[in-house]
Amino acid sequence: MELYFFRHGHAEDAQGPDFDDFARKLTDKGVERTRAAGRALHKLSVKPARIYTSPRLRARQTADLLAIELGVVPEAKQELNFGFNPQLIPALINDIPNDSALLLVGHEPDLSITVGALIGGGEIEMKKGGVARVDLLARTPLRGVLMWVLTARVMELIGS
Repeated sequence: MELYFFRHGHAEDAQGPDFDDFARKLTDKGVERTRAAGRALHKLSVKPARIYTSPRLRARQTADLLAIELGVVPEAKQELNFGFNPQLIPALINDIPNDSALLLVGHEPDLSITVGALIGGGEIEMKKGGVARVDLLARTPLRGVLMWVLTARVMELIGS
């Protein structure tokens, strides 16, 4: 199974003590780069069976923009909110066949920590609008191999 971990695009900065982090939305830069990333994933022949996203606005917007190019309706999953970790993956992939792909849209540092754990302790850093592909080698115990990591800038170049 191919797992794609996509960090949401550039979003508004947190402002003031009453700022609602849940409602932070993508900036214009985040929207444009995410559209390019969708085109890049399409060019790279990424064909997810499903797109799961954090319920936070910036992640949902990211998933919606990617879905335009990938032709899959995103589903919000609480598991991808803050606190996402490798222990939550089995429930997300339970009914997805081994020969399929799944795109997960979430947040830092959770995505980097999860990818690192899946590949046996390697360390990576997911940049805003970046994506990592991990191919699962086994579901029990859950482990995989890192195939690639692309930054938003590289995705923009591919998608242009």
